[in-house]
Amino acid sequence: MSQPPVSKSINKNKLSPKRANTGASSPAKPSTKPANKGPANRTTVAEGKVLPARNANGSLKKEPFKNPNRRAVAAAKPVVSQTLAPIIVLFNKPFDVLCQFTDEQGRKTLKDYIPIADVYAAGRLDRDSEGLLLLTNDGQLQARLTEPKKKTFKIYWVQVEGVPSEDVLTKLRQGVELNDGMTLPAKVKIMDSPDIWPRNPPVRERKNIPTTWLEIQIHEGRNRQVRRMTAHIGFPTLRLIRYKIGQWSLDNLPSGEHKCIRLGDEV
Repeated sequence: MSQPPVSKSINKNKLSPKRANTGASSPAKPSTKPANKGPANRTTVAEGKVLPARNANGSLKKEPFKNPNRRAVAAAKPVVSQTLAPIIVLFNKPFDVLCQFTDEQGRKTLKDYIPIADVYAAGRLDRDSEGLLLLTNDGQLQARLTEPKKKTFKIYWVQVEGVPSEDVLTKLRQGVELNDGMTLPAKVKIMDSPDIWPRNPPVRERKNIPTTWLEIQIHEGRNRQVRRMTAHIGFPTLRLIRYKIGQWSLDNLPSGEHKCIRLGDEV
């Protein structure tokens, strides 16, 4: 007796791993997002974390942008100078005035004559000397005027005691040996008495000894150099006036007065 055929049934639980993974649902993972407890005016703290502020409808609030480098950016901006252009101040320095703006001993200084800020003297002039002093706010110009290698000539009117001969003046033209070394050759000539302001106090002249005015040109800047040069040849300086520095001179500038030049134009 024959047995009936066994029908093959598909076991729906035995699917391929690929289909099983595709069809099977993964267990739910616990949510890491905090529960929505409603809108907050500022921020919401959940699990030790500060969350962004939200509006009443749940949308994020837009905070104003704050640049963390704001101070660094501001510091990097170039400072614009209030001075529109470099200036040169020509000052006819009187006798007994210091070439500085302050003095603890109460002596006369540049501050008593020049009401201009942020200018500095290009070179110096002794307290007992008179004449042209240049002041500027241009550092390059100041260096050029005071650097001996630039050979900016300065012209001095020098009143000496006595009458030097041409042979004696030739020594200055060739250079003389001072205690700080040889001077460079100077341009020297005898000149007529200049039409200048009276000095206060007056020069002490001896009645039995005549005086001579010399024009001396040098481009060095040693301490009291001209006075030491004339003393070296036996003719001490009685009065010293600096008339010219480079292209600038004392013409039409009374003693104690100043004028300002900007970009080559007088103002």
